[in-house]
Amino acid sequence: MTAEELLAIAESERQAKQQLKYCVHVCSSTGCASSNSEAVAAALQQHVKEAGLQQAVQVNMVGCMGLCALGPLVEIEQVQVQGGAPPTTVLYQSVTPADAPEIVSGLVSGQAVQRLRLETDDPFFTRQTKVVLAQAGRIDPERLEDYVADRGYQAVFKALTDMTPAEVIEEVTKSGLRGRGGGGYPTGLKWNTVAKVQSDQKYLICNADEGDPGAFMDRSILESNPHLVIEGMIIGAYAVGASKGYVYVRAEYPLAVKRMKQAIRQAERAGFLGQNICGADFSFNVEIRLGAGAFVCGEETALMASIEGRRGTPRPRPPYPAASGLWGKPTLINNVETFANVPGIILDGGEAYARVGTEKSKGTKIFALTGKINHTGLIEVPMGVTLREIIYEIGGGIPDGRKFKAVQTGGPSGGCIPEQFLDTPVDYESLSALGSIMGSGGMIVIDDSSSMIDVAKYFMEFSKEESCGKCVPCRVGTAQMYDLLCKFSAGQATEFDLRLLEDLCDLVKNTSLCGLGQTAPNPVISTLKYFRDEYLAKIKKPEEAFGVASTQAEHPIEEASQ
Repeated sequence: MTAEELLAIAESERQAKQQLKYCVHVCSSTGCASSNSEAVAAALQQHVKEAGLQQAVQVNMVGCMGLCALGPLVEIEQVQVQGGAPPTTVLYQSVTPADAPEIVSGLVSGQAVQRLRLETDDPFFTRQTKVVLAQAGRIDPERLEDYVADRGYQAVFKALTDMTPAEVIEEVTKSGLRGRGGGGYPTGLKWNTVAKVQSDQKYLICNADEGDPGAFMDRSILESNPHLVIEGMIIGAYAVGASKGYVYVRAEYPLAVKRMKQAIRQAERAGFLGQNICGADFSFNVEIRLGAGAFVCGEETALMASIEGRRGTPRPRPPYPAASGLWGKPTLINNVETFANVPGIILDGGEAYARVGTEKSKGTKIFALTGKINHTGLIEVPMGVTLREIIYEIGGGIPDGRKFKAVQTGGPSGGCIPEQFLDTPVDYESLSALGSIMGSGGMIVIDDSSSMIDVAKYFMEFSKEESCGKCVPCRVGTAQMYDLLCKFSAGQATEFDLRLLEDLCDLVKNTSLCGLGQTAPNPVISTLKYFRDEYLAKIKKPEEAFGVASTQAEHPIEEASQ
C-alpha cells in the first residue's frame, strides 16, 4: 500500500461517516461482553432496521470505554448537526437488549433516554488524558479502515520513508518513554542497545502476558485497538533491525487473541507486514504465541524460553536479551502499552510527548482501577497525578460510607500505600520510595473492612503458587512466608515468627533468581512497615520456637537452622 492509497482510504471512511446522522458505539470488550453487550448490539441493529434507519444510523462494536463497573456501555455519537453546532455524544450505562426500542426511538425524536444516561462531565472522564486509549471505544477494532481513518499507519510511512532507524530511536529517546511493563527502563536506551548489536537475525517480542491479579490494561488495548500495537511493533523492528516479531499473549484472553490474529492478517493483506513494507527495503512478520497462564512467563527470559518451546523458567542475566535473547539472537522486548505509545511519538515528535508527565516519568499511564472504589474501570492519566486525585476524583471515592485504608499498586510485586501518602504523585520514583512500584498498572483500593495481613497473605499465596521452583529462595521462601502469614491471620503467631518473617523477606528479596522472587516480599514488607500494629495485635504471646527463646533470637533464620 502506498501513502496515497492510505490517505484515500482514510478520506473515504470520513466521507462515509459524514453521510450518517448517528454512530452508535457498543462496548464489546471482555467486561461488557460478559454483561451481554453482543445481545445489546444485535437488538439495536434489529430496531434500527425495523425503523428504516439503516442509512442514517450505524451500530458499531467498539473497544473499552473505561467505566467497566457500569457496563454494558453504549455511546450515541451525533454526526450531523443543525446550524453548525458542535456534534454531541450521549453515554448510556447498564444497557440491556430490552432498552433497544427506547434508545432507537430517542434517535428519531432527538431525545435522550434519561434513565440510562451517564453524565460525561463526571471527573472519571474529564480528569483523564487519553493518548494510548484515544481511539478505544471510538473505532471498530476489527476493521483496519477504522484505524486508518484516524491517522492509522501514518507513523509507519513516516518512519520507513522519511527517517533512518537512528532517527527513530532518537525521537523515542527524546520522548522519555519508559517501559510500561513495570521496570520503567528507558525505551530509547533499550532500542539503541539492540540496534548496536551486529547479527544476521534479530527478533522483537511484544509481551502481552499480563498476569497481575486485577490488571487488564494490556488485554483492553489489544481488544480495543490491536493495529496500534502492531504499528508500534513495526516501527520498533525497523529501528533495531528485527525481521521477525512475536506477540506473547496468555490463552485466557480469547477476545484479545482473536482480534490480534485478525489485525495481523489485515495488516499483511494491506502490505504493512511482510516484504518491502511501504516500498522500503525492510521486511517484518509477526506471529502470536499463546502462554498457558504461568505468571513467571511475564519475566523476559522465561517468556523467551516458552516461545522456544521449552519450560518457562528464568535464567541468570547477563547475557541480556539485547545481546543474546530468542534462540541466542539479539531480541527487543517491550510490553503492549510501550509499543502502543510509539506511533504517536513518531507522528507528533518526542518533545511533544515529553511535555506530559514529570521530569523523570514522561507521558501518560494506564491503570486498571479495582477494589473498594465506586468507579471500577480502565483509566489513563498523566504521570504525576496524585493517588488522591485518582481515588477520590476519577475513582469516585470509597463505596458504602467506608474509609480508605490503602491502595495496592504493582500487583504481587508491589506494595500497599496508606492514607498518609495519598498526595504522592504517581511516577516511578515516588512509588518506589514508598516501597511499592508502578508495575504494569494494577491499582487495587482497600477499605477499612480489610485486614492488611490477609491482603499480604493473598499476594504471597499467588507468588507461592506461581513460583517456577527453579531457585530455592523463591520456591521455599514464599511457602514459608505464606505459612507464617497464616499463623498471623489465625492469631497464633509469636514474636519469633515476626522476626523470622522479616528475615525471610530480606533473604528472598536479595537471593532469588528472577523478578518474581525478588519482588514477592514487597506486599509483606510494605504492610509490616505501614500496618505493623495489625501484626503485633495478632501475636499470641512470646514463646520459644525451635527450642530457642524468641527474646534471644536476633537472627531467626540462623538460629532456627542450628
